[in-house]
Order: sequence, then structure tokens, then C-alpha cells
Amino acid sequence: MNRRHFLQQSLAATASLSAPAILSARSPNSMFQVASIGVGGMGAVTMMSVLQHSKVRLVGMCDVDAKTLELARGGNATRRKELQDPDAAKRLEGAAPFRDYREMIAKLGDSIDAVTIGTPDHMHAAMAVTALRAKKHVYLQKPLTHHIHEARILGAEATKAGVTTQMGTQGHSSIETSLAVDLIKSGAIGKVKEIICWENKKANWWPKVTERKAQADPVPTNLDWNLWLGVADEVPFLDGAYHPSMWRSWVDFGVGMMGDMGCHYFDVVFACLGLAAPTRVRCLDAGSKGDLYAQKRHLELEFPGTPLTAGDKIKMTWTDGGYPYDPRVIKPSVLTKDTPSGIFFIGENGSIFKPHSQRPWLLPEEKFTGFAYPKTRIANHYTDWVDACIKGEKAAADLPTYGCPVTEAVLLGVLAERNPGGWIEWDAAAGQVTNQPALNAQLTRKYRDGWSVAGLG
Repeated sequence: MNRRHFLQQSLAATASLSAPAILSARSPNSMFQVASIGVGGMGAVTMMSVLQHSKVRLVGMCDVDAKTLELARGGNATRRKELQDPDAAKRLEGAAPFRDYREMIAKLGDSIDAVTIGTPDHMHAAMAVTALRAKKHVYLQKPLTHHIHEARILGAEATKAGVTTQMGTQGHSSIETSLAVDLIKSGAIGKVKEIICWENKKANWWPKVTERKAQADPVPTNLDWNLWLGVADEVPFLDGAYHPSMWRSWVDFGVGMMGDMGCHYFDVVFACLGLAAPTRVRCLDAGSKGDLYAQKRHLELEFPGTPLTAGDKIKMTWTDGGYPYDPRVIKPSVLTKDTPSGIFFIGENGSIFKPHSQRPWLLPEEKFTGFAYPKTRIANHYTDWVDACIKGEKAAADLPTYGCPVTEAVLLGVLAERNPGGWIEWDAAAGQVTNQPALNAQLTRKYRDGWSVAGLG
């Protein structure tokens, strides 16, 4: 039996399981067994953050880079001080190492209750759907998918699997975000009329090599380039272009700044206002063509109104890469340093200025002197997901009802960047562009031979 046939048979077998192992094969007091796909970068942060839960045991870890895998096995894959665990190496001793995620899921089978995924964007959907069809709980880093079609299928598969899922926007559970949500829902600024988002940090993932050449550079011995490419079309390995952290800027593999930071901002706005998919979106600058995303973009999106908005529709503006502040943005006097990243909610009776990952401020200041801010809620995006899995509950950023719709809105922004100019009208019910039907071909992709996943590509 060849390796591909073995994997197909094994995955088919695991897909037939009726419930996650934690709910069917072991007592509620047993350990919650997790396998991690992608254990460098945010994948490592996710793995180590989930491991902080006292009931979690890592039973498997997978990475296409042998060097990264070795660091992870010793508990040294992330430099974040808050995740440095002196006992991590001992706690990770039993985690079986793998290079191919399909082999890990097939081989470990019922011993896995849940899977965490932190890899380049282009592999998210294939990995997550494979895990869901094996009835595993899933924690999936943002952006959830690379294409809109994948987001639709992912949400459907998560619903069908009946497991607990979480989108990896850790800020969703932060005190700062919960405070913004409470302020909006309390009516502190009245109904919201418009949202302005800006992100002017430098992209630290921009590649050193920005032009492709036919002749490949030698692939490092620690990297399996075929497994790294996965579902994407084959391109030559180029040193300084893709791995380990520069893939985000390439259209084949990442989603650019929208995937990096856009997901965080859209998450906050969706949480505050209860938004659904936008009805139309446009790019107001040159956008991007070719193999790389732009280093700046100016987008507008219109969403259907909600009970928290002032009208039957609401506009959201996104800029990044160095655009000046919108002149309507008011900055609190207490914030004396530059605020390169933030969200500004314009309400009927005031505004909210929320710097990225910081607390929100009510404006104008003289109107809210002495205002009693709501009490904040303490949560942990990672360990709360574990608790929800064990209890059979829905997590805070559940994929079908929340994460996939947020992702769809982000990816419509990407679609506009790639097709700048007039409005792109979106029929969310049909999942189609209505006024430029030729763009519907860009909602999906064909997976590379040997990597097809039924229903995805």
C-alpha cells in the first residue's frame, strides 16, 4: 500500500467517528489531548497557551521545518516570556513528532481530542476541514481561510461536526475589547453612524526577495518544501522570500495586511455591532497586481445596519501603510504618543477612540467627565476554548456563527484590493458577486495535485 493510499484510507476511517474523543471514549476527568499543527510563530504561541490549561496534554505536534519541530519539543518554540514554562519540556515528552499533518491525524486517531492550527494562511482550510471531518475540536489561527469559498465550506463542516471551534483572534477575549463592546451596547455614544480603522505599523513580514526567478535556491535541509507548499501551486524555493515569516506578503500563501491586522480590527467591530457580511466593498487606491500584495490600501465597506447602528446601513473605512488620520478622528489628550493603529466609532452622541490592543476612550472628553466605565470581564481566549470543548459548549469566537463571517468580510476587502475601482456588490445569501460576475472565479482556488480536499479544492 503506498503512502497516499494509506492516508486516504486512514482519514476516511477517522472521518467516520461520531463524536470527539473527550465526549465519547474517556471519562470527563481524563486529560484533554491536543495535537498542534504548526509549532513556530503564532502556532507555537497557540500551542503553549493552550498547554497552560491544567487538563491539557500535548500528544502530537507537526511542522514541516525539522528545526522548528525540535525547538517546540523542548518547549522553546516561542520567546514570549509569559509562555516560558520550565516544566514544558517534561510536559511535552509524550508528544509524537510529525512532518505531515494528514499522517498525524490519521495515525493518532482517537487519541486526539482537539487540534490547534497555526501555519501559513493557504493551508488553514485544508487542515481545519480534515480535522473537523475527523470530529476534532479546532482552534484555528486567523485569517481562517485564504479564499471566501473555503470560509463557507469551513463553517458548514464545523456545524456538521458538532465540535467546539475557536478563531485565533486572542484580542476578542481581552478586557480592552470587552470594554469597547460594553460601551457600544450600553448606548454610551448612541447608535453608531460610521467606523474608521487605520493601521500604520510597518509590515515586519515584507520579504527581502520580491521577484520570482525560475532557478530555485537550495532548500534548507531542515525544510520539506513540498509539504510547506501543500495545496498551493508549485513555485521554486527562494531564500529570503517565503519561509519562515515572509509568506504573508505573497498572494499564493498569505492575505497581506488584511490577514495580519485586518482580522483583529474586523473582529472588534463585529463584536461591538453584531455585523453580518458587507453588501458592497471597494478599493479607493491603486490596489495590487501580480504576485505580491500592496504595501498600503484604502478600502470602504458597507454593511447592513443592526439595532446598534444609526441607519439601515453603515460604512467602515480601512487604511494602512501610511495614510494620514481621517480629520474626523479625535484623539484623547491623555494619549501623548503616536497612535499608529486604532478604531474610531462615530456615534450619535459622541465617539469612541480605541487604539489597537488598548482600552477605548469616550470623546469629546468634556462630555464624559466623570463617566463610570463598565466593569471589565476577565477571559482567556485559549483556555476558555478548552473549557468550552470539555463542557460541550460554544466558544467565544465560534467558526460557523462568528469567525467565518468575520473572515468573509476580511477576504472581500482582499478581493477589492485585487480589483480596485468601483463597488463590488456582494450577495451574502448566494455567496456571489452580482455586478461583476467575472470576479466569482476568484472566490476559490484549485488545489495542487495530490492535495485535493473534497469540497474545498
